[in-house]
Amino acid sequence: MSQTNQIDVADLSILLVEPSKTQLKVISNHLSSEGISNIETACSGADTLESLASYQPDLIISSMYLPDMTATELVKKVKSSEKLKEIPFMLISSETRFDALDPIRQAGVVAILPKPFNHADLIRALRTTIDFVDPEEIELAHYDIESIRVLVVDDSLMARKHIIRVLNNMGITLITEAKDGKEGIATFSQSEEAFDLIVTDYNMPEMDGRELIEYIRTELDNAFIPILMVTSEENETRLSNIQQAGVSGICDKPFEPKTVKEMLFRVLDDA
Repeated sequence: MSQTNQIDVADLSILLVEPSKTQLKVISNHLSSEGISNIETACSGADTLESLASYQPDLIISSMYLPDMTATELVKKVKSSEKLKEIPFMLISSETRFDALDPIRQAGVVAILPKPFNHADLIRALRTTIDFVDPEEIELAHYDIESIRVLVVDDSLMARKHIIRVLNNMGITLITEAKDGKEGIATFSQSEEAFDLIVTDYNMPEMDGRELIEYIRTELDNAFIPILMVTSEENETRLSNIQQAGVSGICDKPFEPKTVKEMLFRVLDDA
């Protein structure tokens, strides 16, 4: 069980970053059709940062390629600002290359939509934004949410911060971080108090997520701790290997808080 969001999609304020006037109009029309009227626009990274200095929207929606920088560079600038880092960021792009999209996935965007996008996907992404703007704490029958101890393992600092924010929004605050699988194993093994959940990335140096899971399940003979993997991996063979290693659930990057909640209910409260 959880609370209900207090705000509606139509209440969102949005900064739309798009150099193409045609695309700007198309996206604005989609937003307007959902009752969203508070829309500011920018055509470059510099314009965006200038606008953000005086206007902090609920959501930034950006194209990938801007005249002066990429959306990846823009989101990193935004996330590096103490004042702006909590603003959700959504990408709308025709880019499909893994190498181009993975860095922005790791940066913690709330959604990546193709261009042209399906209107239903836009609505889903906007509702995901509401989960960040107006978070809901979850209630579990078998756990006190405030006492759950979580180990987050990811080599990307920005990705860890994003995952931690999602968990914090749900009421989970006892979180320990590790920057790769090797450090994760050491932290898990040496902790004086037992963890209730591990959330790990897949692609990491030293020891990847699959190796971490296999070590915990076999070397440490721990078959019961729930392990969620948050990954941008698309290779079916690798994903199959992760399943066989003993993962409890796999979430895509960028992941939706709703998906994480459903997985938490399943792995923590399924008894």
